[in-house]
Amino acid sequence: MQTRYVPNLTGIPETMLWTLHNRAGEAKRPDGILKDAEAVRIYDAIDYDFEKSFGRAEASHAVRAVETDQAIRAWLASHPDGFVVSLGEGLETQAQRLDNGQLRWLSVDLPEAIAIRERFLTPTERLRHSPVSALDRAWMEQVDASKGVFIVAQGLFMYFEEDEVRRLLVDIAERFPGAELVFDTIPRWFSRQTLKGLRRTRAYQLPRMPWGINRDEVEATLKRWEPRIARVDLQPYAFPRGLHRLIYSALNQTPWVKERVPSLVHVRFAERGA
Repeated sequence: MQTRYVPNLTGIPETMLWTLHNRAGEAKRPDGILKDAEAVRIYDAIDYDFEKSFGRAEASHAVRAVETDQAIRAWLASHPDGFVVSLGEGLETQAQRLDNGQLRWLSVDLPEAIAIRERFLTPTERLRHSPVSALDRAWMEQVDASKGVFIVAQGLFMYFEEDEVRRLLVDIAERFPGAELVFDTIPRWFSRQTLKGLRRTRAYQLPRMPWGINRDEVEATLKRWEPRIARVDLQPYAFPRGLHRLIYSALNQTPWVKERVPSLVHVRFAERGA
């Protein structure tokens, strides 16, 4: 019998297990919105008390994954051999879900995260790994931008300081004109709670999330930081079932309140000289 792997993660890298828990939980459901056999395989091979740390699996990270999949899939329709960069990817299996046999994919994460990733997902010539922080611009040197670039940062920017996010976004605009970027945000009130010390369960306290931004601030803020942004689209979370669906449906239709819930942000940068 094969021994299950004990990850021994702490801090921000441990959050890769939280997102895996929720994605695999959704993928295991017969009515799940995410089909992901690889996530289930990895989840079942890890020796970790997921429910003790994170509670019962819920759909939030699967919703984020599905929405991000759709954005990348639409981009791949016109850039089939384009280059996708996934910042802070952890144990996300998005490349495996979307692989069309032509795309190039670079998974960027801290060395300890990539070491765990490579226990389950072997890099290839097209699907590569870079063991550096997303804030280390060394990953940019590994990107072939000749066929287009799409950058995704799921569950990442909230762990950075605001100025770190700003400078990274400006550098992406400068280095990859015409690129697209998808990331998610948390509202200001939630960020403040994590700075005080917010527990997910008795056994698990969320890492600090310094960068929070309300939905109605996003577009103006990003365009103030970087004039080369051509378009910003915001996508609220739409849960597939149950109490979460009822609650978020109501929140997303309530003035003032709807600006203070998490969102997905899709940014399109202008081509050079546009």
